[in-house]
Amino acid sequence: MTTSKRDYYEVLGVARDATPEDLKKAFRKQALKHHPDRNKEAGASDRFKEINEAYQVLSDPQRKAQYDQFGHEGVNGQAGRGFDGFEGFGGFGDIFDSFFGGSTRQAPNRGADLEFQINVSFRDAAFGVPRELELNRMERCERCDGNRVEPGTDVVECSTCHGEGKVRRTQRTFFGQFQQVTACPTCQGEGQQIKTACKQCSGKGTERKSRTIEVQVPPGVEHGTRLLIHGEGESGGRGNGNGDLYVHIGVQRDKVFSRRGNDVLMTADINMAMAALGGIINVETLEGSADIDIKPGTQSGSVTRIKNAGIPHMGTAGRRGDQLVELKVVTPKKLDDEQTELLQKLAESFGLERVSENSGSEQGIFDRFKDAFRGEDSDS
Repeated sequence: MTTSKRDYYEVLGVARDATPEDLKKAFRKQALKHHPDRNKEAGASDRFKEINEAYQVLSDPQRKAQYDQFGHEGVNGQAGRGFDGFEGFGGFGDIFDSFFGGSTRQAPNRGADLEFQINVSFRDAAFGVPRELELNRMERCERCDGNRVEPGTDVVECSTCHGEGKVRRTQRTFFGQFQQVTACPTCQGEGQQIKTACKQCSGKGTERKSRTIEVQVPPGVEHGTRLLIHGEGESGGRGNGNGDLYVHIGVQRDKVFSRRGNDVLMTADINMAMAALGGIINVETLEGSADIDIKPGTQSGSVTRIKNAGIPHMGTAGRRGDQLVELKVVTPKKLDDEQTELLQKLAESFGLERVSENSGSEQGIFDRFKDAFRGEDSDS
């Protein structure tokens, strides 16, 4: 089964009375958009071939006239030649470079980027901390200072580009004659060739070194944050910039605190008497300790807030979150006789029947007391 082809004018997005200049502009626009070296979507290559096929027909007056009169059948066997007219260009990239000028591929002119993983404690992440990193990276050769030649010897002019560092290539296409300028393949664009290579770096201009640098972990950093340190990657050699260093931050869990945004969360235990009567407890904070008031009648799960005791906002001086303390009323696991009798009397004061020695444990007494306490709250 043969798949029907789209109308060539529709493919290029032009009207049927389009001028040759209109066709050329439309082709350039569509080819730029769908060129496989730039467009990685599925079907980009087929779309580019379709655009080329349409332009080959419509840009030729004779074939265009046949197409206008008979449609695809009028140019059958001629239009489907794919990339005829691009012979010798060596692929999509060269076609694109020659037609649109310049190059889509650029040789790297700086050193490689590096990545490093560090772990910091919860509290160091909150307030920031300097950390030393041991890097093993390519640096400029100390012996030749990145010149790649043995000190005291000379470099010579490149015999291929004659010192220009670039070569020109002229190519003919059905669009006309185009000139492409690229870096010289012999000297990699430097315009010079090494006569005697540096003994230490073997003419590379760089050598591997171990280096210790200090990095400041900023206050408020979160787990998974990536810090960018410009210029601390590998050297690109003389005349080329260094790469960058990416530091990935891992924040360790804390036994006391957890984090929600810039707020610090923790849990504090209080006994039943304090929950009922109120009082003051001392809790740990990121910078020491603080007293907080417990209101009479506090329920388990209540939250109290300590203002500005949380984590600083990263990159914003002076702003901090709060510390949220969740209060947990703890049930006593063991009561002595006096405590049991006191709780029994308290339970009776709430209208509960006396618990016999054999009918329940201290825990049962406390549970009855809690029920009465909650019941009185609900009635108030």
